[in-house]
Amino acid sequence: MTLTDHRPVTATSPAADSPDEGRTWWRHAVIYQVYPRSWADGDGDGIGDLPGITTRLPYLKDLGVDAVWFSPFYTSPQADAGYDVADYRDIDPLFGSLADADAMLAEAKRLGLKVIVDLVPNHSSDEHPWFQAALAAAPGSPERARYLFRDGKGTDGQEPPNNWQSVFGGPAWTRVTEADGTPGQWYLHLFDTKQPDFDWTNPTVRDEFESVLRFWLDRGVAGFRVDVAHGLVKEDGLPDWAERTEMLHSGEEGEGEHRRAPMWDQDGVHEVYEGWRRVLDSYGAPDRILCAEAWVEPAERMALYVRRTEMHQAFNFAFLESLWHAPQLRETIAHSLEAAALVDAPTTWVLSNHDVIRHASRLGLRQDRRRPNGIGADDPQPDAEVGLRRARAATTLMLGLPGAAYLYQGEELGLPDSTDMPDEVRQDPAFVRTGGAEKGRDGCRVPMPWEKDAPALGFNTTGATWLPQPASYADLAVDQQQGRTGSTLELYRSLLATRRELGLGSAHLRWLEGYGDTVVALASVGADRADVAVLTNLGSDPVTLPEGEVLVVSGDLDADGRLPLDTSAWVRLAD
Repeated sequence: MTLTDHRPVTATSPAADSPDEGRTWWRHAVIYQVYPRSWADGDGDGIGDLPGITTRLPYLKDLGVDAVWFSPFYTSPQADAGYDVADYRDIDPLFGSLADADAMLAEAKRLGLKVIVDLVPNHSSDEHPWFQAALAAAPGSPERARYLFRDGKGTDGQEPPNNWQSVFGGPAWTRVTEADGTPGQWYLHLFDTKQPDFDWTNPTVRDEFESVLRFWLDRGVAGFRVDVAHGLVKEDGLPDWAERTEMLHSGEEGEGEHRRAPMWDQDGVHEVYEGWRRVLDSYGAPDRILCAEAWVEPAERMALYVRRTEMHQAFNFAFLESLWHAPQLRETIAHSLEAAALVDAPTTWVLSNHDVIRHASRLGLRQDRRRPNGIGADDPQPDAEVGLRRARAATTLMLGLPGAAYLYQGEELGLPDSTDMPDEVRQDPAFVRTGGAEKGRDGCRVPMPWEKDAPALGFNTTGATWLPQPASYADLAVDQQQGRTGSTLELYRSLLATRRELGLGSAHLRWLEGYGDTVVALASVGADRADVAVLTNLGSDPVTLPEGEVLVVSGDLDADGRLPLDTSAWVRLAD
């Protein structure tokens, strides 16, 4: 097998010996997402909470991650599992108190873990004091100007202001009843009716969120993951849009040109984030960071969010959405790194989160169609064995790439989605608003299994869980994998330790030639160490590994020491 450059792949993370390594930790960090409802339950009510989370933080230190990102724990009526915020400066009693948050932050600091919190700026809860004031105020009032209230069309304004649909299904507009009891204006909600969108052209909204940033930065957080970062600003005039509203929608063809969806990725969002970046930079070193959840195509548009004056990271959803095909993976990796290099930014890799089918299940589905939004008992079922094998290989590939990476809670255990969950226990508003046509995201949000023979698999001591845990989770519990050679948990620990030791997140890449169309083959090039080959075999024929020291393999090599189907390896190349 010849090892020659195919085409250059540029990574922009600083070299491992850079003097700015501590300040710019985010360029190569591995960050673990905790979904607070489902990670650890301290009071036994079936819903995870901050005291429970705090007791489990040493697990993350031992796993080998750099930081932890928490999905929302703010005061909320929980219409969308906390992504409907009623108070951005307080903790919902379901999860504890501000004192519990401070205790969690202190324990994370003691362990050397940075903390990133979720920020939900596109919309609030309809129970937020601002929206309640807007309902009580008259059309045209300053209170209503904080949100997107509009007069309706048609006779007596009985038709919505435009034809937009909610991401969760159904109309994106709801009509209010005015103080005098008459039908009144309509308000926009790109998601649930209980999630009214802010009007980000209003300076009051901008000032409020800069204040919220400072509130949490003053408490010691290391940054923010920004929900629906591409949605804050809408196209002027709110024009009609003929297609369904989806989080990832690059636009439509019309009148000879490509038009972006009017609710997504408008240029005005960048001015907002420039203001936020100035706030974060004022806190000095180490950098406090912003990470965009921005479902944006193409990669060059995504790169605009991570210019030096805006955000630090943006999730690489193109990588997450890639099918298990080597040419597509190679193209996605190359294009992502090239686009990020245009603005001197790292790429931020991710395979699973709280909004998508876990990759241990997603990769066990047919790979000739787009992923569904959830899997039900009557839907085609993933092949669990194939899915886990591919998931281990995909993670091994991902963690060998330069830049930052995010892990979703439980993926280190190889957890699949819950695909046999009864409809009557589902809580995702997407399931409700589509009449069950979409199963939604509950399947990836099931409580963590910690101990096989404990109540609720160790999630708490009472056995209560807000969503039922599938039977398969028992044998995947932490106590069943800890210290067991070949377990997915030990694979992740080995990957993270080796990645840190060799500085793979800070490296550059070059392609390795001669492996054929069914193999992804790259070399990680770092300062003062031998190159490390990162190979993933997606073909049926085993692949001979290059000469060198095998560092990590996602599965077993064959009897001849070759890399079999759906397996990845890291090899320290011989001089």
